[in-house]
Amino acid sequence: MDLNELPYKISIWAIPVLSAVTLHEVAHGWAARFCGDRTAELLGRLSLNPLRHIDPVGTILVPLLLLLLRGPLIGWARPVPVAIRALRNPRRSMVFVALAGPAANFAMAAFWCLVLAAMVHLDGSATLVSWCALMAQAGIIINVVLGLFNLLPIPPLDGGRILGALLPAPLGASLDRIEPYGFLVVVGIMGLIAYGPFKDLFDPAYRLVGRVIGALLGTAA
Repeated sequence: MDLNELPYKISIWAIPVLSAVTLHEVAHGWAARFCGDRTAELLGRLSLNPLRHIDPVGTILVPLLLLLLRGPLIGWARPVPVAIRALRNPRRSMVFVALAGPAANFAMAAFWCLVLAAMVHLDGSATLVSWCALMAQAGIIINVVLGLFNLLPIPPLDGGRILGALLPAPLGASLDRIEPYGFLVVVGIMGLIAYGPFKDLFDPAYRLVGRVIGALLGTAA
C-alpha cells in the first residue's frame, strides 16, 4: 500500500475496528453479569469507552500491519475477565458468555448494513457519502470476519471456550490447557489465514459479504 493512502485508510477503518472489538468484549461482560459474575462490572469493563478495552498489539499494531500488508483485517481487545466459578451453572453459562461476543459482531454487521443502505439513498456531498459508505463496508467486513474467527474451536478463542464447555469435563479440561499458549496460537492462526494454507478459509464469508454489499449498493442504481 502507498503510505500516502494510509491516513485515509485509517480514517475508514478506525471506528469499525474499535467498535467491533469494544462491543465484542462488552457483550462478554454483560452476558457474564447476567449469569451471575460481576467481575467485569466491578473492574469497569462494561464501559463502551474503547480506551478501557484497547490492547496496544491486538487493537492497534496488528490491524495496522494487516492494513499495510493487505491481509484480512483481524484484531482483538483486552479480554474481559470472567470468574467461571461465580457463574450460575458454570458450564452452560460459559457457552452463553462465549457466544455473546460473536453475536455482538454479527449484530454490528447488520447495523453497518443499515448504514450502507442509508448512504446509497442519501443526497449530499459525494465525497462524504462515499467515505461513509466505505466505512460501512469496512464495518460489515470486520464484524463478520471477527465473529467467524472467534468461533474457531481453539482456545483462547470463543469457539474453544464453547467446545470446552460442551465436551465431557475431562476432555474440556485437556482442551483448556492450550489456553496459556493462546497468544501464539492466535498469531499462528492469523498467519495461516492471511498468507498460508488457510488463506481461503473466509472466502465463503467474503463472498456473502460481497453479495450483501452489492445488493445494498444495487438499490441505488
